[in-house]
Amino acid sequence: MTNILIIGAGLSSTDLIQYLLKHSEKYNWKVSVGDMSLELARQKVGNHPNGSAFRFNLKDLEQRASEISAADIVISMVPASMHIIVARECLQYKKHMLSPSYVSQEMLDLHEEAKELGLNFLNELGVDPGIDHMSAMQVIDRIKKEGGKLLSFKSFCGGLVAPSCDDNPWHYKFSWNPRNVVIAGQGTAQYKEDGHYKYVAYNNLFHQLTKTSVNGYGDFEVYPNRDSLKYCKLYDIEDIPTIMRGTMRRPGYAEAWNVLVRLGCTDDSYIMQDSHKLSNNDFIKSFLPENGNCTKEKLANFIEIDPASEIMEKLSWLELFSDDVMEIKEATPAYFLQKILEKKWALGDKDRDLLVMQHQFEYENTGMKKRIISSMTYEGTDRNHTAMSYTVGTPLAIATKLLAAGKIDLPGVHIPTTPELYSPILKELDNLGLKFIEEESII
Repeated sequence: MTNILIIGAGLSSTDLIQYLLKHSEKYNWKVSVGDMSLELARQKVGNHPNGSAFRFNLKDLEQRASEISAADIVISMVPASMHIIVARECLQYKKHMLSPSYVSQEMLDLHEEAKELGLNFLNELGVDPGIDHMSAMQVIDRIKKEGGKLLSFKSFCGGLVAPSCDDNPWHYKFSWNPRNVVIAGQGTAQYKEDGHYKYVAYNNLFHQLTKTSVNGYGDFEVYPNRDSLKYCKLYDIEDIPTIMRGTMRRPGYAEAWNVLVRLGCTDDSYIMQDSHKLSNNDFIKSFLPENGNCTKEKLANFIEIDPASEIMEKLSWLELFSDDVMEIKEATPAYFLQKILEKKWALGDKDRDLLVMQHQFEYENTGMKKRIISSMTYEGTDRNHTAMSYTVGTPLAIATKLLAAGKIDLPGVHIPTTPELYSPILKELDNLGLKFIEEESII
């Protein structure tokens, strides 16, 4: 029997756990789920005979050693900064490890030791990162194999709300970590356009938008991600003239969000004085010059927008000008804003989310320039079975199955950019209904 240990039973673990339990009898697996919340772990495992749930504290050295040493494969679903703790324990007890998160430098530093021990440390096996790598590399490798030269690669992804559940002027609801949404894009975005390196500061990020559309889902706007340039090396396309990765939102979102950025509402670098006493209106007012106008008028004058504009409609809908007191002690502006948004952008009981991804390739072959647009959309079932959870957990579960069956052997620290990983995972995802639709044209 193969013992699979899952550390963390949060929302992104739901479909991972269900997949592994569903296949456990066929493959003779025991699936153990540990979480700080025993109730949550039990909820995810249910009464499955091959599953067990227990309270797990990663900081408990004795328990950590006991549980990891008893496993054959460890799946880390803890916060990203804690994966390295799991990884070092897996090295000590010679266990394979998988995670959906970005590879940190600390994780990369374990590559040689893991390789020498014959251990597979497989990372970035979620959706973004994960499915984005796999689906992009499948096309890039195909273009190269056919003798083509890649001229441009653009990759976009967004976690949004399904159209049938879109009932607010922002056309957005949270389907993943709210904090990451609030602080998204801080820093400087870097990409390449027609051979020129481009740098976009945070204060300009939501102005420089790319427009795109996806069949069946209409129009989107895209703002550039922080560092697109590192993918030149990761994807072995270092001489490509154009490369850009970005985040997808519905039209109008970025323009309104930029008002909050300009005000300083997304700043996470300092604590606001007496934040527990502030109403929403006080919060917004604290970023504006003093004058006799009401806060809404002050904001419109300060940003130089029409008080009756769609932007102001979006801001008003968030109840930013209400007298509600949040009672949050020692809040940064970003955290205060996050708590406002969690009330307004929460998925309802019957809401479904939407995951949308699109790659745009331009290449030259036999004297002709061609374009491939590859798009994938997936809608969740409900608030507990989201598209985000499914697309994070399912590729990770498939990789676990392949590793347990001996169909993957990649000792060291890896991400899914090689055919050995991406081909079987994408094939099964396609069979499960998570399909990329390609449109090819001559340009």
